[in-house]
Amino acid sequence: MKNQNFFLKWSVKALFASLAFTSLNGNTATSIMPAPANSQQVFFVGNNWDGTVTVIRPSGDFGKIGVINMVPDRKERLLEIHLNPIKLIAYTYIQATAGEGNDQLVDDMYSTPDGQSVVASRPSFADVVSINIATGKINWRTPVEGFRADHMAVSPDGKRLAVSASSGNVVHVLDINTGKELGRFATGDKPHENIFFNGGTKILNSAIGNVETSMDAAWQDFTKGKRFLTIADANTFKVLKTIDFRPALDAVGRKDLSNSVRPIVLSNDESKIYAQVSFFNGLIEYDLNQNKVTRIGQLPGSSTIPSDRTKYVNDSRHHGLSISGDGEKLCVAGTMDDYATIVDRSTLKAGKLIPAGKPYWATQSPDGKSCVISESETDVVTVIDFATGEKVRSVPVGNHPQRVRIGYAPAGWSTP
Repeated sequence: MKNQNFFLKWSVKALFASLAFTSLNGNTATSIMPAPANSQQVFFVGNNWDGTVTVIRPSGDFGKIGVINMVPDRKERLLEIHLNPIKLIAYTYIQATAGEGNDQLVDDMYSTPDGQSVVASRPSFADVVSINIATGKINWRTPVEGFRADHMAVSPDGKRLAVSASSGNVVHVLDINTGKELGRFATGDKPHENIFFNGGTKILNSAIGNVETSMDAAWQDFTKGKRFLTIADANTFKVLKTIDFRPALDAVGRKDLSNSVRPIVLSNDESKIYAQVSFFNGLIEYDLNQNKVTRIGQLPGSSTIPSDRTKYVNDSRHHGLSISGDGEKLCVAGTMDDYATIVDRSTLKAGKLIPAGKPYWATQSPDGKSCVISESETDVVTVIDFATGEKVRSVPVGNHPQRVRIGYAPAGWSTP
């Protein structure tokens, strides 16, 4: 009987520990792993232009806990780049285009399973790096194919990391503890977002094409390259399926919309994709079972949006999407329209427009009740209540915040 009671208590404890962690791969809480011992749950905010991660509380006042320098090897990396003419050309091009004149030093980040380190993709350095949170020292560094690292995703068990090599047209899958490559799979041009789904057995990648060029007129669309979703087996890395939005959009009479799929979220049953596409202030609903576009939601636009599409930031009119824990509401970052809003999933209608400075990402709080957006122009993250659609608060972070991810840091850790 004692053994039975012990087993019951242990099982219940393990269950609640596992439910304590929700790793948000750009959408709903699809990844679950046990909370590490001696850790505190946090939000990591990647400040792309200054190479830091601001660590904030994931609830309550969402106040700052500390800052992590993600480029302690900056001088070494820049020397390496400047001594290689090919790398220097690529580095300068990235700085002038995707970086809007700035280095891109922190794109995406996740914590390691023990909660002691944070792993980040660094676009300008074309690598992924693991930094010990307490010491600030590099654990490992892994270069990616080509000249730029982009979005990442972590597996449900927290042990594997999928990272897009945006100029290499592949997704690398790495061991998060060692940085060793476990495998890779080919994608379209400029792989972007990654999502583990189907219990972590599959990886979805979106290839967005050449968004950094100025050839943005509708008749120049053919120059954008191959843009499609790739679904790969997360264990064998075999490509299982590709999905091109082009014929699906054409079938519903929307040849005017781009098939360059930006941020994506999955419905809670993983039957539907909600996606933003280049140049569009709205959402596309795509049914994965029927293989077709089922609805399109046009959202409010701003009169200040330039008619010249070359003025769009990397072709992104809206860039940032998350879903509430109950799956009923969507949170949209209206990047060039300078607002965020909560959208009812049943109607695809926007709620109150919350003013925001070039919001660039949206994610879900651990309890699924709040949306957290990054405001890349005003250097804050803003919390919005899914239920009411009202702004809760804004918290100052670093220079040009983009990705926001839930993770863990050592218990008691903080910096001034």
